[in-house]
Amino acid sequence: MKFNVLTLFPEIFAPYLQTSILGNAADKGLLESHIINIRDFTTDKHQTVDDSPYGGGPGMVMKVEPIHAALTSIGQETPAQPNKRTVVLAARGEQFSQPRAADFAALDELTLICGRYEGIDQRVADHLADTELSIGPYVLAGGELAALVVIEAVARLIPGVLGNPDSLTEESHSSGLPREATAGAERSAEYPQYTNPATYKGWDVPDVLLTGDHAAIAAWRQKQAS
Repeated sequence: MKFNVLTLFPEIFAPYLQTSILGNAADKGLLESHIINIRDFTTDKHQTVDDSPYGGGPGMVMKVEPIHAALTSIGQETPAQPNKRTVVLAARGEQFSQPRAADFAALDELTLICGRYEGIDQRVADHLADTELSIGPYVLAGGELAALVVIEAVARLIPGVLGNPDSLTEESHSSGLPREATAGAERSAEYPQYTNPATYKGWDVPDVLLTGDHAAIAAWRQKQAS
């Protein structure tokens, strides 16, 4: 199985992916990891990957263009491809679960997009990914640790990765509960974020964020986060 990871900090991944179960699985040819630096797909000399959020607010938002270019470079420019999935790791996403890990383990390729700052322009999730996932109702500095959690949880379910496959049936969270049983788990309330450009390939920032009407923006954000 192949894992693609889009990140601003590629150096985080090699030490973990080359160690223990994951390292052994890679040596056996069961896993392949492709770590992609999003900055390599910027078009300006400063390698700009973020911009201020439409509608105001603290922090910066990761831009859609370099992420789209990075996905295109690996043939993942559109979601819902056969035996492939693209996932944005975000606090507002569905909580990751063992049933979801089992679904992913049946794929040929899984692409994980790691956020930083205040998040990723929502158009990435809406138009370039299959789903958004969170690993729990808490806040991290970025999606890199979440990506490693997903990779390990999925990799362990791939035949041949564990020395004793019977151990899978003895673990907690391996009861075969349907994904719907965990889909309602508590998650961090977060509204979608957008940054420049206002229009990209016909994907528009919601009009309310361009109005400058702070009351309307606040109401929209509250509704989106509920």
